[in-house]
Amino acid sequence: MVSNRPRNIAFLSTYPPRECGLATFTQDLINELDKVQIINSPRVIAVSNGDIQYDDRVLMELQQHQRESYVQTAKKLNNTDIELLVIEHEYGIFGGDCGEYLLDMIEHLEIPFITTLHTVLPNPKDKQRDILKVLGAKSQRIVTMAKNTVSILEEVYEIPREKIEVIHHGVPYRILESRDKLKEKYGLKNRDVVSTFGLISPGKGLEYGIEAISEVAKKHRDVIYFILGQTHPCIKEEMGESYREKLEDMVDGLGIKENVRFINKYLSKDEIIHYLQLSDIYMTPYLGKDQAVSGTLAYAVGYGRVVVSTPYSYAKEMLAEGRGLLAEFKDAHSLARCINYVLEHPEEKRRMEQKTLSLGRTMMWGNIANQYAELFVNVLENYREGDALVV
Repeated sequence: MVSNRPRNIAFLSTYPPRECGLATFTQDLINELDKVQIINSPRVIAVSNGDIQYDDRVLMELQQHQRESYVQTAKKLNNTDIELLVIEHEYGIFGGDCGEYLLDMIEHLEIPFITTLHTVLPNPKDKQRDILKVLGAKSQRIVTMAKNTVSILEEVYEIPREKIEVIHHGVPYRILESRDKLKEKYGLKNRDVVSTFGLISPGKGLEYGIEAISEVAKKHRDVIYFILGQTHPCIKEEMGESYREKLEDMVDGLGIKENVRFINKYLSKDEIIHYLQLSDIYMTPYLGKDQAVSGTLAYAVGYGRVVVSTPYSYAKEMLAEGRGLLAEFKDAHSLARCINYVLEHPEEKRRMEQKTLSLGRTMMWGNIANQYAELFVNVLENYREGDALVV
């Protein structure tokens, strides 16, 4: 017999005001879940690494680098009315080697949990594989955001296919002015706008993007490339602003200061979406071929932008069927060729935008939240009836 009462869910994740992609993801999903009647307003166990002031949504804090906090948090959670925990998993947000402290928590957890994966490595270190195998064995379900990771989860991490759910990364919905109107408003009329956004780190390959723009600017002098975002806090702590300064020096050396603009701040969602709406092309020149999901690329697809990207795992899936162009890794000339092609073939650009937008519409948070809510209720019903997959 199915229960009609709303269920109590909590998320284990970083959470704003902590500046982190997972924090934004969790906040966006929870805000949308507030509108779904089959669950009560979700709560958060915030993964903290310092003195952070949270809002009332946060039920308790988990101290990222304090091992004893993981067991204490599990025991506290067991004594609340929370019925299901959703773990937003990224190796780097939990303490210990590859985030192994998380295993202490799930060992002491007495309620069922689901794990959403933000990284799926096809060639993990032994420790990474072991952690995800335990999470796969003990979770009621594993959520991944890309179809092409399912076989990796089965073969590398030995997670049964029936436990794996594929749910797209969500995208916020906004009604915006047209690209041409926004360009005019921001003094960019008749300029070809390329953008990249997100926390800046050497793995983003931005030096190849800049070099590509220097080549594109020889033919399209009005091109402008926005590099949007501040330096990743971990990179800033380790090496200061040396990577950003290297990029700025590169722009000066190539003589393209009129064609590259750095926006050095942590952007709000509305700012990100405005810049995307302004853009003719969204570029991700990332260096890592195994990246299973990219929130920034999901946003670009959600707003129907033509994407030029290196062929990392998530990009290959998102840009299939003519939804964008793939360039070679670490190859500025290849990126430039793709950008030039888009700028010089307006009809093809329009066709790619339409194809991308048709996928992007399915990725709006309202749709994604409904999929998660149904999953939560199904898991709890199965668990209550004693039919849970894990015994």
